[in-house]
Amino acid sequence: MTLEQGIVLGVIVLVFGLFAFSKLRYDVVAVIGLLALVVADVFLEQVLRLGESNLIDPAHALDGFGHAAVITVAAVLVISRALRNSGVVDLIARRLMPLAENQLLHITSLCVVAAVLSAFMNNVGALALLLPVALKTANQQKRSPSLILMPLAFASILGGMITMIGTPPNIIISTFREQAQQELKAEALKDANSTAAKYFQKRNIDPDKFQPRAFSMFQFSPVGGAVALGGVAFVALVGWRLIRKDRLKKVGAEELFALNEYITEVRVPEDCKFVGLTLGEVEKATGEKLMVFGFIRKDGKVIAPNRNNLVRAESRYLVKADPVDLKNIMDEFGLRLDKELRARIDNLEGTDVTFAEAVVTPTSGMLGRTRAYLRRRTSNTVVLMAVARQGRPMRKRLGDIRFQVGDVLLLQGSESNIEEHVGSLNLLPLAEREVRVGIFSKVGLAVLIFGIAIALSMFKVMPTTLSFLCAIIAYVFIGILPMRDLYREIDWPVIVLLGAMIPVSGALQDTGLTEKIAGFVNEHKGAVPNWGILAILMVLTMCLSDVINNAATALIMAPIGMGIAVQMGASPDPFLMAVAVGASCAFLTPIGHQCNALILGPGGYRFGDYWRMGLPLEVMIVAVSVPLILYFFPLFPAVLN
Repeated sequence: MTLEQGIVLGVIVLVFGLFAFSKLRYDVVAVIGLLALVVADVFLEQVLRLGESNLIDPAHALDGFGHAAVITVAAVLVISRALRNSGVVDLIARRLMPLAENQLLHITSLCVVAAVLSAFMNNVGALALLLPVALKTANQQKRSPSLILMPLAFASILGGMITMIGTPPNIIISTFREQAQQELKAEALKDANSTAAKYFQKRNIDPDKFQPRAFSMFQFSPVGGAVALGGVAFVALVGWRLIRKDRLKKVGAEELFALNEYITEVRVPEDCKFVGLTLGEVEKATGEKLMVFGFIRKDGKVIAPNRNNLVRAESRYLVKADPVDLKNIMDEFGLRLDKELRARIDNLEGTDVTFAEAVVTPTSGMLGRTRAYLRRRTSNTVVLMAVARQGRPMRKRLGDIRFQVGDVLLLQGSESNIEEHVGSLNLLPLAEREVRVGIFSKVGLAVLIFGIAIALSMFKVMPTTLSFLCAIIAYVFIGILPMRDLYREIDWPVIVLLGAMIPVSGALQDTGLTEKIAGFVNEHKGAVPNWGILAILMVLTMCLSDVINNAATALIMAPIGMGIAVQMGASPDPFLMAVAVGASCAFLTPIGHQCNALILGPGGYRFGDYWRMGLPLEVMIVAVSVPLILYFFPLFPAVLN
């Protein structure tokens, strides 16, 4: 292994380690990896004077941000917003309401719609639209949302595998195919003795006549569609039965979407019936409906309380309880909210003060911030009453909590203020409402424009990126996409991640590291059949996707898959498809995919709940997809592309 290859391998190990174990956001980690390569390149060339390095050209280090895959991902996110504005999804959701009476039909119908929508729009956006519908229908039928939300999230992930635009890994794999084939062709024409030239010779292909191509819009459909169909059938018919019954979240009583583990601050007035009791006796008196887990000292610090300590007047505590139970307990025992919290509520103007619950989404401005940010953004017109976070103990005061994806916030304020700020902060409201149908007259027009854009891409009239940009401009002109919504839906951390990781992925190939890894695999595969290599590549990609971002996984594993194919003298298509499927399958943890994180709070799940349904699903996907890939994308076809 050369020095350059060792540096690239070290940077990738560093990036993967930071992805998996650090608290840094994935876009920051990607930029760290990019800068590490730039610094290493400058050090080799300017300090050690080792000549021109193959690591990265500092002058072109940011070229990844102009890559077609990056622009396409951003365009898909904007188009998703336009389709939401037009009312297409809400119109479909209204048709689902009558199907909710039967539990199996309820889950199946939601999963099917989520999968179909995710094939043509961002799967996180599709889930966000269907989440309130799922919660409302579950409440109407007195059904636990825990039975519905995980199948719904998994179905939205599966649906993204159907088309090229359904999920970022597919977009990455599509553009990578064309780029890798161009580089392979250029190398073969430049050097007749190169590995690329021998590869073309072995495949009996003339490099001069070979035309590099990206995967088309529906080239993923034979495999992705079948996997999505089987996966949706599994989660809808079997998967939800694997959810632990003791983890099912109870159906709200007076509060429509009340969570059973809200965290809030309370004080004990002098006339409170808890005065003189121990904390253990307090919890027993409330039927274990109130859990006291933090004592707030006068300096504001929170310490773990002793269960045998007596409750004193004017003491303050952090408690965990269902909002309905907490209200009853406050009325029965004379408990009160913290004075500061009470004062802010009393200062709210108007008589239309109401409660609302909202989920922190992956694109929310609240992500990683505290209550102080909410106060500044809302000018104190919205009060944070409590925070619900499933699976992790929160021994902090409300003001010290940094919000994460999936956190459910209990807000209080006027209806107009809550509606305005929930929208501006990109929070997902979990409020009882009639399904919006958007602008009926423009539903058909929105679908028509999107269909034309897809057709232009399918028939090679123009690249997918440009056809989608044309659709976006059309949406702006006809009023479906207001200027204020133009960039709101773009997941900027993902865009930065892609722009930074594309050069890192390129360094894998430019330094010859992928060829080195592929050669090692080819030499040591022993008696493992070719389909076994394909399955191992897919499983390894799945494992990485469960702990790091799926787009980053695709960018790293795609060059390795391509290198293995070249070493074997096989078509790269089955290996790239294996990477695409594996990168899209993140079902074991809530951190593997944004859809999984989004349902963590509303579904009342724990970190360890996902694998119970996710593991058999991933096993089934490998068993189904490997034969399908080999059938539709043979290892040794007569024609390479």
